Amino acid sequence: QVQLLESGGGLVQTGDSLRVSCVSSVSSAVMAWFRQAPGKEREFAAGIRGSGSTAYADSVTGRFTISGDNAKNTVYLQMNSLKPEDTAVYYCAGKRVGFGGAGRYTNPAQYEYWGQGTQVTVST
Repeated sequence: QVQLLESGGGLVQTGDSLRVSCVSSVSSAVMAWFRQAPGKEREFAAGIRGSGSTAYADSVTGRFTISGDNAKNTVYLQMNSLKPEDTAVYYCAGKRVGFGGAGRYTNPAQYEYWGQGTQVTVST
């Protein structure tokens, strides 16, 4: 059974930075961060391929950076200039096989396994 373990969420103020991490029990071709705010659908935030290809949602481009350590099966999401609208549960997701760039995998249904989520709250 594949396990993804997220960590690093918390309560921060507007403009602050935060880094969340996700450790996977398996190697994955594609890893991504999704987020879900109360009453809203889960949405893509950022994704990364093992090759290093990355993709971002328009709402986080320029503020968030996704990176990975293939040797540790770990993916990170560095979040800068946080806004109250970034408040959500952040989920790590992965899939074993992928082709093309990370931007091809922005739909939650494309992912095989998920973490339990970590809460990020940005206060005004």
